[in-house]
Amino acid sequence: MASFISVVIITYNEEKNIGRCIDSIQSIADEIIVLDSGSTDQTISMAKEKGAIVHHQPFLGYVEQKNKALTLANHEFVLSLDADEAIDEKLAHTILHLKNNQLQGAYSMNRCTSYCGKFIRHGLWYPDKKIRLFNKNIAIWQGDNPHDKIMLANNKKPQHLPGDILHFSYNNMEEHITQNNRFSSIAATALFQKGKRTNIIKLLFNPFWAFINGYFFRLGFLDGFYGWVIAINTSQYTFLKHSKLYQLQKNSK
Repeated sequence: MASFISVVIITYNEEKNIGRCIDSIQSIADEIIVLDSGSTDQTISMAKEKGAIVHHQPFLGYVEQKNKALTLANHEFVLSLDADEAIDEKLAHTILHLKNNQLQGAYSMNRCTSYCGKFIRHGLWYPDKKIRLFNKNIAIWQGDNPHDKIMLANNKKPQHLPGDILHFSYNNMEEHITQNNRFSSIAATALFQKGKRTNIIKLLFNPFWAFINGYFFRLGFLDGFYGWVIAINTSQYTFLKHSKLYQLQKNSK
């Protein structure tokens, strides 16, 4: 028995990405749901032109926004994507085959990130395994903003699919640095609100370990110059997150 799939996407000023994202899932989607949080560019009109149903919701946080999007899906099975993602042909073919032979449970897949025009195949960024296709009745978004993840009921194990989600992240290094600053602030605040704390030892050691792990142990050096840049920026993000959390702790006293 064939299954039906709702594709859900959260957006905010994604006119550069939304068309590519929707085009990649046209062959497998029975409905396309976009939950927008106040875009001022052409995101909404472009999504509608490509057949998406657009809903509006002020931004609640990444975890909260994605859970809200799940409630808008009319079908039991959901493929959740970010607007700056797309699925490659291999993954689309795999999902279409499963869809025509009945989907079950949940499925994970690797995510491959494009950085300054180069797809990164090593380090902490690949294989970046994600659960993105699932029965919405057994799944919920959790995690510490901005790092969301799907949790499955009863510790159910997902099946892993061949093919990649393609993540079009940063067009240049300046975008990466800006995002590091923004995301580290979000992460530090989320950790503080959950009662998590840091200390000087973590502030000194964790950034160092982030670089060593990503660049050497996870073979980031095989991605050449950009592998080095990513490892340095990962270390910087870790430092900023712990520094800002430490500052919040001091200010709270």
